[in-house]
Amino acid sequence: MSVRPARADDVPAIVALVRELAEYEQAPDEARMTEAQLHGALFGEAPALFGHVAVVGDDVVGVALWFRNFSTWRGTHGLYLEDLYVQPAHRGRGLGRELLRALAEVCVQRGYSRLEWSVLDWNTPSIDFYRAAGAVPMDGWTVFRLTDDALTSFAADRRR
Repeated sequence: MSVRPARADDVPAIVALVRELAEYEQAPDEARMTEAQLHGALFGEAPALFGHVAVVGDDVVGVALWFRNFSTWRGTHGLYLEDLYVQPAHRGRGLGRELLRALAEVCVQRGYSRLEWSVLDWNTPSIDFYRAAGAVPMDGWTVFRLTDDALTSFAADRRR
């Protein structure tokens, strides 16, 4: 068992894990990322996405995908965890904790002041896991999102 930065040859396994996560989160139709898209985002000319994987034997069984953000209040970068997933058969062995710990270590080493993520309100196993790590919910904040037609329509309505 180990956790390490993602490599190019991990891309197919990472895409499969993201699709498993989408199934778990009851949104399988939302996971449309291709291997080519992920490869470009992680390993292209100017990567803006980063990842760590959990490996058991030769198999990638967990993933953490993240990107940098910036806190105007703290004046430093932070890390936003987009996805954290460990296959059910490999849970309870500390792999999720080690993935999260690896990201915390990146923050500490780089002087980032925050490690943040979102979790579905109904996902009590994950909420319990995050609380056990010392994370606190951002009560009073609601995530908003523009996608698909709403995003296109809003952009088109821009006043010139």
